[in-house]
Amino acid sequence: MSDIVTVPEKSGETTEPMADSVAAATAPALVPTAPLAAKPVANQAPTAGATAAGEATQATGGIGVLLVNLGTPDAATPAAVRRYLKEFLSDRRVIEKDTLFWKFLLNGLILPIRSRRKARDYQKIWNRDKNESPFKTITRSQAEKLGSILEPLGKHVIVDWAMRYANPSIQSRLEVLTTWGCDRILIMPLYPQYSAATTATVCDEVFRYLLRQRRQPAIRILPAYFEDPYYIEVLASSLKAELKALPFTPDVIIASFHGMPRDYVRKGDPYEAQCVRTTELLRRQLGFDDNKLMLTFQSRFGRAQWLEPYTISTVKALAKKGVKNIVVITPGFSADCLETLEEIAEENAQVFKRNGGENFAAIPCLNDSEAGMLMIWQLAMRELKGWV
Repeated sequence: MSDIVTVPEKSGETTEPMADSVAAATAPALVPTAPLAAKPVANQAPTAGATAAGEATQATGGIGVLLVNLGTPDAATPAAVRRYLKEFLSDRRVIEKDTLFWKFLLNGLILPIRSRRKARDYQKIWNRDKNESPFKTITRSQAEKLGSILEPLGKHVIVDWAMRYANPSIQSRLEVLTTWGCDRILIMPLYPQYSAATTATVCDEVFRYLLRQRRQPAIRILPAYFEDPYYIEVLASSLKAELKALPFTPDVIIASFHGMPRDYVRKGDPYEAQCVRTTELLRRQLGFDDNKLMLTFQSRFGRAQWLEPYTISTVKALAKKGVKNIVVITPGFSADCLETLEEIAEENAQVFKRNGGENFAAIPCLNDSEAGMLMIWQLAMRELKGWV
């Protein structure tokens, strides 16, 4: 990857090589047809004057880039977790049920019990300095760093971020971007593998916003990037670097993806096939076989059959077979969250060691690292072609 420029570590810094590369790789920046206000920082609300300007005087010609991830509770409390879970589990894309029995089960049993338990899990990983989950901290940083990297394109390119569930909502951030004069918006769901329960529900929310708009912005949506060469190369290079820093050599590496009900795949969801393809390409890039780099699925919910093999069952079985050292990577997550920091790094590690394992390491997601930002930049520049 020596021919690809690197992303600066700190938000707000732009190296000359990056600026030169962006300028060389893109057409001249479009000139806004009406003056834009000073470029906002990610998740900054418009000023009162901008909001009151109205359609007749609204600036146009801006280009918005909206990074979107799943979501996180507003606080590590049972009440906040309950609000978040209710919104999440009421989405028909996530739980494809709308029966009275499901509603009774959700409100009468699942939410009261799961909210308390998950609140305790969130408290273990909570970013107490910012009073928010690491997932929110990282996603904000990704947006801020991408905004800095795209700065050479001009002030009319505005980067923001949103969550599908809880805050900041997709609709609220689209409202801000259009108020700031963005009449073209790139939506970037940060899900490498497509599924109806992730990417499609982001699109649903975007389209719900558009349905209410008389003056609609043009929209582009980042497609799944499960086999994108940059994604695979960055995954492989970051894993190699992490492995070198470990005090042990893993006997097995597990690529753990979020699970989904098997029935969803039978109905046509391509998620499983895309997880398999990502893992195959990663094996090829690293020179591993399927015994060295195994594919599993985590986070099973409910009694239905989900995609197999299950991560936690695999970890337990490996330990019982005498495997002493394992590493787990989570290629389907763009940022560390409860499922990686608590479920994998704590719960699965405990199961492995309880059953005879010795060394367990959970590799961080790409997050807002230099390698991770390089990948997001490449994806954004690809999808912005013709606009910048």
